[in-house]
Amino acid sequence: MAGQQFQYDDSGNTFFYFLTSFVGLIVIPATYYLWPRDQHAEQIRLKNIRNVYGRCLWYRLRLLKPQQNIIPTVKKIVLLAGWALFLFLAYKVSKTDREYQEYNPYEVLHLDPGASISEIKKQYRALSLKYHPDKGGDEVMFMRIAKAYAALTDEESRKNWEEFGNPDGPQATSFGIALPAWIVDQKNSILVLLVYGLAFMVILPLVVGSWWYRSIRYSGDQILIRTTQIYTYFVYKTRNMDMKRLIMVLAGASEFDPQYNKDATSRPADNVQIPQLIREIGGINLKKNEPPLTCPYSLKARVLLLTHLARMKVPESLEEDQQFILKKSPALLQEMINVICQLIIMARSREEREFRAPSLGSLENCMKLSQMTVQGLQQFKSPLLQLPHIEEDNLRRVSNHKKYKIKSIQDLVSLKGSDRRNLLHFLEDKKYDEVMAVLGSFPHVTMDIKPQVLDDEDSNNITVGSLVTVLVTLTRQTMAEVFEKEQSICSAEEQPAEEGQGDSNKAKSKGWQQKNKGTKKASKSKKKKPLKKKPVPPSLQPPKQQKQKQANGEVVAKEEEEEISDKGSESEEEETNRDSQSEKDDGSDRDSDREQDEKQNKDDEAEWQELQQSIQRKERALLETKSKITHPVYSLFFPEEKQEWWWLYIADRKEQMLICMPYHVCTLKDKEEVELKFPAPGKPGNYQYTVYLRSDSYMGLDQIKPLKLEVHEAKPVPENHPQWDTAIEGDEDQEDSEGFEDSFEEEEEEEAA
Repeated sequence: MAGQQFQYDDSGNTFFYFLTSFVGLIVIPATYYLWPRDQHAEQIRLKNIRNVYGRCLWYRLRLLKPQQNIIPTVKKIVLLAGWALFLFLAYKVSKTDREYQEYNPYEVLHLDPGASISEIKKQYRALSLKYHPDKGGDEVMFMRIAKAYAALTDEESRKNWEEFGNPDGPQATSFGIALPAWIVDQKNSILVLLVYGLAFMVILPLVVGSWWYRSIRYSGDQILIRTTQIYTYFVYKTRNMDMKRLIMVLAGASEFDPQYNKDATSRPADNVQIPQLIREIGGINLKKNEPPLTCPYSLKARVLLLTHLARMKVPESLEEDQQFILKKSPALLQEMINVICQLIIMARSREEREFRAPSLGSLENCMKLSQMTVQGLQQFKSPLLQLPHIEEDNLRRVSNHKKYKIKSIQDLVSLKGSDRRNLLHFLEDKKYDEVMAVLGSFPHVTMDIKPQVLDDEDSNNITVGSLVTVLVTLTRQTMAEVFEKEQSICSAEEQPAEEGQGDSNKAKSKGWQQKNKGTKKASKSKKKKPLKKKPVPPSLQPPKQQKQKQANGEVVAKEEEEEISDKGSESEEEETNRDSQSEKDDGSDRDSDREQDEKQNKDDEAEWQELQQSIQRKERALLETKSKITHPVYSLFFPEEKQEWWWLYIADRKEQMLICMPYHVCTLKDKEEVELKFPAPGKPGNYQYTVYLRSDSYMGLDQIKPLKLEVHEAKPVPENHPQWDTAIEGDEDQEDSEGFEDSFEEEEEEEAA
C-alpha cells in the first residue's frame, strides 16, 4: 500500500523555487506602487501655469527650494537590489537539474522504444558482461540494468511499469519541504529558536504596537482626537463665535503642540519675537487664563495666523513655523465644521432645552476663515486684493472711481476691455496682462436646483414628513469664458440697434398716419339711420285700405305656408348637420383622449428614464473614485498648492437655522451633481429657504439661490384599495359587460323595427 513521506531539501534545489516566488511576490507590486514618479512631467506642468501662478508663494517655494529628498534615491536602490536578487534566483533555478525523472527502461538499456525481445536479451547480455560486479563493473548500474530487463521481459513487472511508472508497483508519495535540512538539524536548533523568538515575539509586537498607538491618536481625517475634543468643548461653550474667538479656538489645536506633534517646534527665540509681534498687532488679551487657548504654543499659532491675515512680515526664523500652521489650517477648519454639524444634529435629536446648538453664524464664519487663511486677507477687506499688483494704495483708485463703482471681482470682469484698461491705468502693460490672466482663471460656477421627492408617485408634490431631495447641478467655467460670451452677445446686439434707429423713425411716422386714417374712417361711418314709423291700428284705417289688407291676407297666408314648409326642410337639414357635427365632436373627443393618453405615456416614460438615470448615477458614484485634484487656487501668500473645493448647504435665513448639513464638494472640475436631502417641514404651507455655495479658497465668489417649497398635507393611508379586492372587481366587470350586451341587443331590435 502506498504511503506518504516528508523530507527536507538536502540539495537546496526546491528552496530556490520557494525563494524566487517569495521575492517576486514582493518586488513586482512594490515596484508598481513605490517607484518614484517622473519629475519631468511636474516640471512641464509648472512651466505651463507660470504665466498665471508665477507670483504665488507655493509656486516660488517649489522653484526656489526644490525638495532635495534622499527617499526617492533610496527607494530606487532598494527596488533595483530586489530585482537583481530576483533575476539571480531565477537564473539559479533555470540551471538546477530536475530530481524527478520518469523511469524509462529503454533508456537504461540504450534501446529504441518498441525493440523486440531478442534485441532486449542481446543488449542485456552485452551490458551485464560489462557492468557485472564479479568482473569489476558498477554494481548500481548493474542493478538498474537488471531492473530494466525485468520490466521489459517479465509480464508482471511490465504491467506495473505501464500502470504505475515503476516495475516494482505503486510507490510512496513523497512531499518535499522547500527548506534546507540544516534548519531542523539538532546542532542549529538553538539558533533557529532565537531567530523565531526575535521575529515573532519582539519585532512583530513592536511594529504592531507602534502602529496601533499612532493610529488611535488620529481620526479618519488624520486629525488628532484630542483636537476634536478641544473643538467640541469650546464650540459648545461659545454658541455664537465671532471671527476673533474662532481664530483663538483654531489655534488651540494639538497639532501645534510639540508635546503631541513632533513636526511642531518651539524655540527659545520665540519668547522674544512673539511678544514683539503681539505689540505690533495689538488687541490680543493676555490676561485671560483659558487653557489650552492661552498656552504658549496656542498663543504662538494665533499670532502667526493674525500676522498672515494682516499680510505682515515675520522674522525668518518664524517663517517655517508660520507655513506649517497655514498648511494645517484648512483641514482643522473642516474638522471644526464637522464638529458644529454634529452638535446641531445632537441638539435636534434631544428634546432638552439646556442643550444649545451652535448658531448658523459660527458655521459660516468657519467657511469665511478658510477663505481668509488661503488668501491672506482680513474679514472685511476687498476681494480685489486677491489679484496681483493691486494693494491698499491703488485699491482706492479702483473702488472709489467716479464713473465705475467696482466692489467685487465680477464687477471688474464685466467691464469692457477699454473701460477696464482706463480703470487700471496706473498699471504697466506687462502687469496689466498678468492681472487679466489671473482674473480670467478665477472660477465662475452656475448652480441649478431642482427639489423633488424620490420614490413617490408624484415627485413634484412635497408633503408633510416626506424626504425632500434637492438635486443641485454645478457647472464650473472660468471668468474669461463666461464674460467673453456675454461681451460678444452685447456687441452683436449693439450693431442691429444702431441700424434700426432709422427704421424706428419711419415706424413712428407711420403710426401717426394710421391714427389720422382712423379718425377719417370714424367720421365716414357716422351716418344718419332711417327712422322707423309706428304702426297704425286697423280701426283707424280707411275702408279701402282694410279691403286691400284682406286680399293681401290671403296671399300672405299662402306665403306663410310656403315658408313653414321651407322651414321644415331647413330644420331637417339642421338636424342632419347636428348629427354629423356630433359625430365629428365624438371623433375629436376620441382623438383628444388618445393624445392625452399618449402624452401621459410619454410623461411616464420620461419619469421612468429619469429614475433609471438617477439610479445609474448613484451606482456610478458608489463605484467610481473621483480624483480630488480639480484646479489650483491662485493664492499669493499660501505656502502650499491648494485645490478648488466648495461647500454646499441649505439654510433658513429668516429663522437662522441650518436645514441641510454642508456637503464638501471636492471633485468639481467641469460639472458635478449633488443631492441634498432633508425632511420636509411638519406643517403645510409655503417655505422659503436659501441654497448656498461657498468656496473654501476664494473670497467674493459665493453663490446664493432661493429655494421655495410648497408643502401639502400628507395623503391619508387608504384602508380599502380597489386593487386589494380582486374578486369583487371581477364580478363588477362581468356585470358591466352583461349590462352593455343587453343594451346593445335592445338597440339592434329598435333599429330593425
